[in-house]
Amino acid sequence: MAELENVVATPASTGLEFQPVSREELVKLLNQDLAREYQAVISYVIYSQVLKGAQYMKIAAELEIHASEELAHAITLAKQVDYLGGMPASVPEVVKTSEKAEDMLRFDLDAENETIRNYRIRVRQCEALGEYALAEQIREILVQEQDHQIALATALGIDCPDASSGKK
Repeated sequence: MAELENVVATPASTGLEFQPVSREELVKLLNQDLAREYQAVISYVIYSQVLKGAQYMKIAAELEIHASEELAHAITLAKQVDYLGGMPASVPEVVKTSEKAEDMLRFDLDAENETIRNYRIRVRQCEALGEYALAEQIREILVQEQDHQIALATALGIDCPDASSGKK
């Protein structure tokens, strides 16, 4: 047991690839995060309106709420990019669509998993730069993103994926 007391989780052991970054690199990464938030807003707006069938009525209403939360995340990130001296991104990542409700929910779940992985890394990068307030704001976003992940996995009838790794 004494051997285990000195074991510390490292980025490799947690599945998160952490690399210290400069403020300029952090701005670029936050802008990538911002583009994903824009994508999420658009996806949730579209999906909430085109999901059909009684089994999707509750999740469609939940996706409308997610859309507004993702917009709030985008505003938070844009403020932080500006604070760091950058220009907030203006173009979303590509939005996937499908005629099948399950496909759309899976697209969203995959996007949430990626977002969660990135925000976990971003918190550490912010802290390494001494940007503790920014790290706290990203933690608050992360809580909602994990709630979105849980809601989507539940809607799909699957276990919540482990977002610690890049595996789906």
